[in-house]
Amino acid sequence: MRKDFFAIGRKHCAVITGASSGIGAEFARILSKRGTFVILSGRNEDALNKLRDEIGKDRCTVIPADLTSTKNCIDLYAKTKKYDPDILINNAGFGVFGDFTETSLSKELEMIDVNIKAMHTLFKLYTKDFVKKDRGYILNVGSSAGLLPGPHMSAYYSSKSYVIRQTQAVYEELRRKKSHVHVSVLCPGPVQTEFNKRAGIENIISKGITPRKCAVYALKKMRENKLMILPTLPVKLLDIAVRLAPAEILAFGAGIFMMGKKKI
Repeated sequence: MRKDFFAIGRKHCAVITGASSGIGAEFARILSKRGTFVILSGRNEDALNKLRDEIGKDRCTVIPADLTSTKNCIDLYAKTKKYDPDILINNAGFGVFGDFTETSLSKELEMIDVNIKAMHTLFKLYTKDFVKKDRGYILNVGSSAGLLPGPHMSAYYSSKSYVIRQTQAVYEELRRKKSHVHVSVLCPGPVQTEFNKRAGIENIISKGITPRKCAVYALKKMRENKLMILPTLPVKLLDIAVRLAPAEILAFGAGIFMMGKKKI
């Protein structure tokens, strides 16, 4: 990546999905304060408008989108083209908690639509655009869950594994082409967001890091062209452990961790 991408005075535009709260909203606040025009997208239009008012209408715009539909993903991409974005924060996603035999199939398929299909669609469309311009950053938001099998949230863990592997593969393709487009994947552990509430669980062991701390760290590492962004020491240690331990041990350990969560 050219060192002048974030040079003072250079204007940028970032598309942020899942921007209505949590990490997505913090990405928007931080980037806008650094002079980047931000496009806020998500399903909660009221929350997006409130964030737009906070940031300032001259520094952002709102494009609501329900990313469970591939058509809506393509429409979102089309609506942002006139702003000439060069940063994508692919943040939308949610989880479903429960044993595989007990969870709702329709809810899991909806989750797969967002966590995998929407992520993939936007990743592909914007990467192709950025490659044509030979500049840009893409940050796909995965999870430490994607590093290992996850009893009691098996579909969610699997969906985040897809995000990680897809990003890693595209990173290598771009590296071989000596492209000035850089892709990263953020793999946080627990973060103090509405994620657990939507998944129907409460973490009784650790509340996690703040969305602000996670977003600040992620943007710093993204600018450093880091592929795997692991914001806490436990996640860094987990990344090492998964390379050494057999799958059975990883699944057992993840199951123990999930015992620290309860349905709400």
